[in-house]
Amino acid sequence: MSSSRKSAVVAGVFFLVTEIAAIAGLVLYQPVLSDVNYVIGAGADTRVLLGGFFEVILVVAVIGTGVTLYPVVKRQNRSVALGYLCARLLEAAVIVVGIIGVLSVVTLRQDLAGAAGADRAALTVVGRSLVAVHDWTFLLGPNLVLGANSLLLAHLMYRSRLVPRFIAVLGLVGGPLICASAIAVLFGLYDQLSVWGSIAALPVFAWEVSLAVHLIAKGFKPPPVAARGVPAVEPNPGLSAA
Repeated sequence: MSSSRKSAVVAGVFFLVTEIAAIAGLVLYQPVLSDVNYVIGAGADTRVLLGGFFEVILVVAVIGTGVTLYPVVKRQNRSVALGYLCARLLEAAVIVVGIIGVLSVVTLRQDLAGAAGADRAALTVVGRSLVAVHDWTFLLGPNLVLGANSLLLAHLMYRSRLVPRFIAVLGLVGGPLICASAIAVLFGLYDQLSVWGSIAALPVFAWEVSLAVHLIAKGFKPPPVAARGVPAVEPNPGLSAA
């Protein structure tokens, strides 16, 4: 297997892992995200901690996609490729902040909620504040920043034709769309986890999944002859005269 084929397979696997880990983390986080009194209640700490573990896997996979694809796409445009890598690293960093916020709620519940003389109302406020940190990181990282890096990568893939253009078009549409949706949520037009939010996320989800499947199954398409720097064959003047 060539190095290019290996890079394609690894990147494809990383993309699939991001989708699985993101969904798993969000589902497992639900007790702490949906219960305003979680910090003073019975809790579901094991489930939430497992969600945090999946989010750590998500962070590793997000960084992995950027690092794996950078040597490939920088041949098309080094500046845009570097922008993609930096945006991917920023997305991972924002997700880490959200993980810390959620896991801090678990620590607060375990260490202070049952203590004698604990101010339950104050603990609830602090717990909800930490959840709010996660909610904002969930909007800014896997939505706004994700939209930006999806647009950059899709642009590189479209120009280089390393993947079929219909796949790149999904990213060119999905990236700006999820950014616009994140801005709409930011200004309170609708909730992030809503029908409109889900519809806006579908194209970028389709982009990442279809890209992953193509990279794993077929790898990168060879660039056109002209893009490889091979001159076109000119007709032989002598033969033409004859």
